[in-house]
Amino acid sequence: MFHNLLVLWGVLFGFCTVCVYSKTNTQDVTALNVMYNSLTSKSKLSDWKSSGGDPCGDSWKGIKCKGSAVTEINLSDLDLSGTMGYQLASLSSVTSFDLSNNKFSGDIPYQLPPNAKYIDLSNNGFTNTVPYSVSQMSDLETLNLGNNKLNGQLTDMFNKLTKLKKLDLSHNSLTGNLPQSFAKLSSLKTLYLQNNQFTGTINVLLYTPVNDLNVENNKFTGWVPNDLKSIKIKYGGNNWSSGPSPPSPPGVNHNRGSGSSSSGGGRKSSVTMGLTIAAIAFAVLFLLGVIIFLFSRKKRPNNSHLLDDDRLDRHKSFSMFSSRDLTKDMHSDYDGLKSSDPAAVIDIKPVQKSPSSGFKSISGRLQSFARRSTSVKAVSYALADLQIATGNFAPARLLGQGTIGRVYKAKFESGKILAVKKIDSSLFQGTSPQDFSDIVVSISKIRHANVAELVGYCAEHGHNMLIYEYFRNGSLNEFLHQSDDYSNPLTWNTRVKIAMGTARAIEHLHEVCSPPVIHKNIKSSNIFLDLELNPRLSDYGLATFHQRTSQNLGMGYNAPECTKPSAYTMKSDVYSFGVVMLELLTGEKPVDSSKPPAQQSLVRWATPQLHDLDKLSQMVDPGLRGLYDPKSVSRFADIIALCVQLEPEFRPPISEVVQQLVRLVQRSTVDFSRHSSNMSSYREDLQSSRRLTDF
Repeated sequence: MFHNLLVLWGVLFGFCTVCVYSKTNTQDVTALNVMYNSLTSKSKLSDWKSSGGDPCGDSWKGIKCKGSAVTEINLSDLDLSGTMGYQLASLSSVTSFDLSNNKFSGDIPYQLPPNAKYIDLSNNGFTNTVPYSVSQMSDLETLNLGNNKLNGQLTDMFNKLTKLKKLDLSHNSLTGNLPQSFAKLSSLKTLYLQNNQFTGTINVLLYTPVNDLNVENNKFTGWVPNDLKSIKIKYGGNNWSSGPSPPSPPGVNHNRGSGSSSSGGGRKSSVTMGLTIAAIAFAVLFLLGVIIFLFSRKKRPNNSHLLDDDRLDRHKSFSMFSSRDLTKDMHSDYDGLKSSDPAAVIDIKPVQKSPSSGFKSISGRLQSFARRSTSVKAVSYALADLQIATGNFAPARLLGQGTIGRVYKAKFESGKILAVKKIDSSLFQGTSPQDFSDIVVSISKIRHANVAELVGYCAEHGHNMLIYEYFRNGSLNEFLHQSDDYSNPLTWNTRVKIAMGTARAIEHLHEVCSPPVIHKNIKSSNIFLDLELNPRLSDYGLATFHQRTSQNLGMGYNAPECTKPSAYTMKSDVYSFGVVMLELLTGEKPVDSSKPPAQQSLVRWATPQLHDLDKLSQMVDPGLRGLYDPKSVSRFADIIALCVQLEPEFRPPISEVVQQLVRLVQRSTVDFSRHSSNMSSYREDLQSSRRLTDF
């Protein structure tokens, strides 16, 4: 009898184990839910769900799994349309991603499954260019983007793609020269570039092992190298030079097919000599280039658009925040709270020309509504000027991808730097031009010290863009989750200041603006920090677009009641703000799949511990190194607990949250003065570390 019970227990245990492991990872389910909700035509995905479900256990169409992880997505030829959503980066176990032969449109998402080996998005209607995130996909072996509507130039994004064997960019409208990083494609065998508008030579392909090449119907010039004529190649329909082609440059692998030249000691010697001469010539040219570069730097302002420039400038600006006194900062914060919130600016100002040179045209429609409005302050920018300022929206200028589009850095000849939000064109399907006009008018009225100001807009040739202030210090998300110890100056006092400023911005939207504005997308990546680390809330006034994307796209910030767009209220914003406060307190991400299951959701893990002083002290961000007032942290946690309550009616209005933070600052200032004598040792420790602080 006992033996039978053991056998039965073993069978049940094994069955349950299978059940557990057949359950799909939460992050994979969420990503597929988002993809499904982003589709406009999806009748053939009847077993998919808009929320929840078990793709692996229920065998969703086109989904293959290994254990609880989704590993393959094949949705080819299913008449799908719309977009692919914004959570593809969460599909970390996907190795094959095929959405070919559908009707997708708009930009290819900036983030694709990061560990994919096979990606096929061919035969769709994708626009813009190849997303720069592809440059980080070091496992990629096949990338097929043929037969779309891609345009613009390819950037040097192929350095790390050493495993890429097949690249198909055919039948698009790509322009410019082939990037020099093609030479790093050391595994490339098949390359299809036909029917584009590429220019320049194809000499860079000599450094690849390609043996199946099609470059027909472009605008290539120069000669077809002899070493490429020995492979399977199609090269008609270009502007090749007449006469025999010159010899291949030194260092080229000549052994690439049946027509490969013979080897021998004499040839080896000549190649070696050629390499030596080439190296000397390169060194001379490099020195000349450096000299020319240095002289050009003196003659004109730096117009570099590389993101590394900003990172360097950020490190420089951080020195401003060292060795401050906490009491002084607390008083300054409290003094700022005494002033009333600025009302919306009434600035009768018709649409102006772009401050950049070469302005030739503006949108008559937007000019008309600007004349009618009594509070439009935003300036009209010409599309041509924005293309110049952003390098034709080059991937190197990409600051990030938001809920409704991509944000680019624009640098003008005058030295002005702005942030351009390029709204996904698919969100305007079925809308009238007046819709965008109304949004610009509405947003341009909002003025507050803690709100990122809308300074301009563009509406030309189907492009709709919003132009904001540019903040060199980046977002709160970068400070909390992407900075190293040296570059993170967020002391406890600074975190309280950021929370208070953000709360005041939300209060302005909820209780000063008329009609009230529900943000719907409050998260740390939408809170930017100015030079004094004051918060500036962005992405406000765009709920119309969030409505069209079917949900608030801030994973981990959504209030429990927000199962559909119409469910969002001011109390939902309060919940999202409470999650931001949790990030400030703990330094943790709202959702982190790398942690144990019980800790993956920050709210679920942290909320039960907010009133336990012992556990609370263990939750505080270790980056603070103990430099905080425990009473201040406890009061901060009490406010969080109010904001993230499950039932919206129990959450306080944002104005009450602001008052709670004001009282926290007042009490913390008094409490801190009692313990100031203990701070000298902390300061000594701080000086010996590399962390910059506000103390």
